[in-house]
Amino acid sequence: MNKYRFINVMGHIEVYDSWGQFVLSADSHDEAEAELDCMLGEE
Repeated sequence: MNKYRFINVMGHIEVYDSWGQFVLSADSHDEAEAELDCMLGEE
């Protein structure tokens, strides 16, 4: 997950790729990691 940046925005997690493009948002860091794993096929 080194290629992704997790940013807390008022208690909400936004994930950006290494180019700074928005990837997804989630309610928690754990949820963001799980969604990113699912998107990347790493379940």
